[in-house]
Amino acid sequence: MAGGKETPRQRMIGMMYLVLTALLALQVSNQILQKFVLINDGLERTSKNYILKNEFAVQSIAGTVEQQGNNVKDLPKVEVARELRKKTAEVFNYLESMKGELITESNARDDQGMFRTSALKNVEVPGRIFNNNRKGYEMQEILNSYPEEVSSMLKEIGIDLTFQPIAKDADQIDLFKNNPDVRSKDFVNLTFVKSPIGAVLTLISQFQNEVLNVESESLSAITNTIGSFYYKADIVQARIAAQSNVVAAGTKFQADMFIASSSSSDIPKMTYDGNVVNVVDGFGKIEFTATPGQYDDKGLSRRVIKGEIVTNVGGEDQVLPIEYEYFVAQPVIRVTSEVVNQLYADCANDLMIDVPALGNSYSPSFSVSNGTAISGSRPGQVTIIPGSSGKTVIGVSSGGNRIGDVSYDIRPVPLPTIVPSTTQGPIDLAQGIAPLQSIMIKAVAEPTFARTMARDAKFEVTGGEITLIRSEVPRGSVNIAGETVGIRNLAETAKAGDRLVIRVTEITRTNFQNRKIKMPLPNPQIVIIAIK
Repeated sequence: MAGGKETPRQRMIGMMYLVLTALLALQVSNQILQKFVLINDGLERTSKNYILKNEFAVQSIAGTVEQQGNNVKDLPKVEVARELRKKTAEVFNYLESMKGELITESNARDDQGMFRTSALKNVEVPGRIFNNNRKGYEMQEILNSYPEEVSSMLKEIGIDLTFQPIAKDADQIDLFKNNPDVRSKDFVNLTFVKSPIGAVLTLISQFQNEVLNVESESLSAITNTIGSFYYKADIVQARIAAQSNVVAAGTKFQADMFIASSSSSDIPKMTYDGNVVNVVDGFGKIEFTATPGQYDDKGLSRRVIKGEIVTNVGGEDQVLPIEYEYFVAQPVIRVTSEVVNQLYADCANDLMIDVPALGNSYSPSFSVSNGTAISGSRPGQVTIIPGSSGKTVIGVSSGGNRIGDVSYDIRPVPLPTIVPSTTQGPIDLAQGIAPLQSIMIKAVAEPTFARTMARDAKFEVTGGEITLIRSEVPRGSVNIAGETVGIRNLAETAKAGDRLVIRVTEITRTNFQNRKIKMPLPNPQIVIIAIK
């Protein structure tokens, strides 16, 4: 059987051989011997079918080569096929003669040609013929030389196919190699000595089947190589058909490289820029990630593929060179956001970064200098948290291929407005207020910032003081440590015409991560409220 992965039929044949060999060691009954006769009949019918099939294969090989013009590269294959059939017939006939000698020596058939049961049980004749007369060792040599000779014949026509030995010693058979009772037996003692004639005949028929199977595999291999170079078309041109000759950097260039007049009997070899091309049904499938060179004023970079197709035309290898021009388009990065022109420091700036030219192949990733990035749930959706000042540069890549950068100035968070309030709402500074027990000092976000950066627009006053002024003279003060400030002591001494001066020196912002960021005010915010 051929080396490598075995076919189901080969595994079945091997298993049958093991079973038959194992049964030789048993004291078999008449019924079992009769079953051997039935198995032998079946194997002999299989051999006849094999022979017809293999003879037809040889005729088919010769007919195909003649039909294709008797090319000089195929004619040797016809001769090898014929020699293979001749060699196989010699080995088969030799085995048939061994069966005939065994039947004659044992007088195994009666006048009607039927097997005698008593003769089938004879274990002396096989030992005398195959061991004492050394015919078994001769058979082993012929059976094991045959697959080697076949492999050598195939190699002469460029086919590398090897086969396992047919006649094996016990230590070469998995069933016996670990059995201390039989593993030391050679092929002859394992197969013939003390074996009944009925079983030995069946095993020799099995050997005939294995010989014919080696021939069948070899003829199939020869058939598969016939006409591998033959083209019925007489015009051969190389072509590349691309899906588009304009492709954006970061996307894949896809095209078919093919022979215009292709043939199912030929498998051409194709390369581009030193790379091997996968060939399917005569067409080369090219796929690679496009990389740009120098872009022109239209945003295009010219590139050229240089390739070759090697195929057999008229029995000779022919190299067909080919060049193909395409253009890599400079991808445009599109950013959409309500704060697209500049990013707010230490805030969650939500952006949608897209590269329309990449279409469905867009698989973005982002790198950020002077900041960090948090990817969103959709491709291109990203939240950028810049540093406290300067510029933030966002690097855009797709599928591991760098596309380009976008940069933004970092804008400081706008200061909120200080709004004194009571439980009823903001204080009307123009009307003034009556003395109060407490007052709320609210920090209200700038409207645009509050709308676009709602998660980062939480402010509170955390530093400052409220002073009661009368005739430009301070009469008392209270520190501001939170939104609600108690001013009872100021209210108790306040008179109409006095003023409350609110001086805010620090504001604290809570960002989207609930991190509190202090915002010292170099120039304090001052709000004046009249007492009425």
